[in-house]
Amino acid sequence: MQLFDWIVLIVTLLFIVGYGSWKTKGSKNVEDFILGNNETPWYTVGLSVMATQASAITFLSTPGQAYHDGMGFVQFYFGLPIAMIVICVTFIPLYHKNKVYTAYEFLEKRFDVKTRSLAAILFLVQRGLGTGLTIYAPAIILSALLGWNLTIMNIIIGLLVIIYTFSGGTKAVNVTQKQQMFVIMSGMFITFFLILHYLPNDMTFTSAMHIAGANDKMNIVNFSFDPEEKYTFWSGITGGFFLALAYFGTDQSQVGRYLSGKSVRESQMGLIMNGLLKVPMQFFILLTGVMVFVFFQFNPVPLNFNPNNKIVIEKSAYKEEYHALEKKLITLSEDKKVINLLYIDQLNQDYDNPILRKELVALSNKEKDLRDRAKEIILKADSNSETNDKDYVFFHFILHYLPKGLIGLLLAVILSAAMSSTASGLNALASTTAIDIYKRNLKTEKSEKHYLNATKFFTLLWGIVAILFACVGTLFENLIQLVNIIGSIFYGTVLGIFLVGFYLRRVQAKPMFYSAIISQITIFIIYYFMIAIYPSGQEKLGYLWLNFIGAILTIVLAWLMQVLFFNGKSDVEEVVLE
Repeated sequence: MQLFDWIVLIVTLLFIVGYGSWKTKGSKNVEDFILGNNETPWYTVGLSVMATQASAITFLSTPGQAYHDGMGFVQFYFGLPIAMIVICVTFIPLYHKNKVYTAYEFLEKRFDVKTRSLAAILFLVQRGLGTGLTIYAPAIILSALLGWNLTIMNIIIGLLVIIYTFSGGTKAVNVTQKQQMFVIMSGMFITFFLILHYLPNDMTFTSAMHIAGANDKMNIVNFSFDPEEKYTFWSGITGGFFLALAYFGTDQSQVGRYLSGKSVRESQMGLIMNGLLKVPMQFFILLTGVMVFVFFQFNPVPLNFNPNNKIVIEKSAYKEEYHALEKKLITLSEDKKVINLLYIDQLNQDYDNPILRKELVALSNKEKDLRDRAKEIILKADSNSETNDKDYVFFHFILHYLPKGLIGLLLAVILSAAMSSTASGLNALASTTAIDIYKRNLKTEKSEKHYLNATKFFTLLWGIVAILFACVGTLFENLIQLVNIIGSIFYGTVLGIFLVGFYLRRVQAKPMFYSAIISQITIFIIYYFMIAIYPSGQEKLGYLWLNFIGAILTIVLAWLMQVLFFNGKSDVEEVVLE
C-alpha cells in the first residue's frame, strides 16, 4: 500500500459515508426512516437490491471459487430471474396494498400475531448472524493480507455503516448503495481489463478461454441429477429459485429496498432490473476469477494463498519440507509457462493441439498434488490452520500485481461491498425489531417520534451486536463457509409461510404456525445429519436443496393439518389477498 492507495481508499469511503449522512439527515417519522417516504425511483431500487446481495464475500470468494473450481458456481443463480417474476406478480402488489412497513406485518393480517412473530424471530436470528458475517469475512482477509489488527478492522467497518444508517435509515442505505455499486463495478471492470493487458502480448481473449477450457474451468452447466453435487442446473433452477424467492421476497433486508419504491410499478421495475443483471454480473465476476487463473499460468504462484499459513510454516519444524515443495512448484511453473506459450502459438495457427492440451492438464494435476501436500504440512504445523485459500486468491493478485492507486480502489470495492450488505442488514434488523416485536407488543400507544427514536436505537444496538459477533468470530471454525448456507437453513420455512399466505386461502393460523415449527426443526435435523457432520465436499446433500425441502414441507404440512385437524371456514380477511 502506497500513499496514493491510502488516499484513494480513505477519500472513497469518507465520501460515501459523508454523502449518505448529509443527503438523508433529518427523518421526520417512522415511515420516512423505514420506507424512505416511498420516494425511491426504480433504478435506485434495482441498484440497492443488487448492492444488498453483493457483499464483500461476493468479491473476495467468487473469483477464488472460479480459480479453483471454474464457472459452475453461476448455476447457483439460475433460478433468480424466475423468482423475480413471481415476486413482481404476487409479493409486491400485496405488500403495497396492505401498506406494511415489514414483510412480517403482512403475516399477522393473513394469519395471527404468533405466525408473524415466529417469522420475524427466524429472520432476526439468521440475519443477525449474517450481518456479523458480512463484517467479519472481509475483515479477517484484509487483516491477514495487510497485517491490520482484526478487531480494529471489525470496528472500523461496523462504525462506518452505523454512522449513516443511524442518521438516514432506508434513504441513507439506498443513496449510499448507488455510490457503492459504482465503485464496485468500476473496480471490477478495470481489474478485468488489466488482467487481459498483463497476459503475454500475442495472447487473445479467445486463447485465454482455450487455456481455461483445457483446465476444465469453463464447464458452466452441469445437468447431473446427483444430489451430492453442490451446483447443478437442477439445484440452481429449483433450490436456487426457492432461495431467491425467500431472500428477495421475505427477507426484510431486501423487502425494505423495494417497499421504499415510489409505486408498485417502480418497485417491480427495480426487481426486474436485478433479475436481468444479476446473473451476467455473477458470470463476469467468475470470469474474472478464471482470468486470474490464466494469468497465473504465466506468473509465479504461492503454494497456499493464505499468508497466515506461510507464517505458521516458518515457525515450525516442517519449514524445510515446505520449502522443498516450493522449489518444485517454481520448476513446475516454468514448465507450465513454456507449454502454455507453445499451446497459444498453436492456437494462433488455428490448431488446438491435443497433445499439448493433455500436457497442460497433467501439469495442473501435478500442481494440485503439490498444493494438497502443502495443506497436509500446514495442518501438521498447526492443526487449527485454515488450509482452504480460495478467499485469498483474488486479493493476492490485487496486492502483488495491480498498479498504485488501483490497490486502494479495490480495497474500497471490498469495504464498500461489506458496508452495503451490512447497512441493509442493520436497517432490516432495526425495522423488524421496532415494528414486529417492540411496537406490536407495547400495551400503550406511543408517538411517531417515539417509534422513530426506537428504530434508530435498534439500529445502533444491532450494529454493536454485529461488531461484537464479528470480533468473537475467531471462536468459530469455518465461519466464512457458513455464509452461503446460513440462509438456506431458515429461508425455506419462512418462504413456505408466505406462499401458504399468498396462495392457499383455506389454511388458517393454527395449522400454519404448527407446520412452520415442525418444518424448521426438520430442516435442522436434515442439515445436521446430511451436511454439517461431513467434511467440505463430502456432504450427502447440496445445501441449496434445504430451501426447496423447507418450503415444500411447510406448505404440505399446513395443508394436511388444515384438512385433517382444523377443517373449517377460512379466517382470511379478503382485503389482505385481493
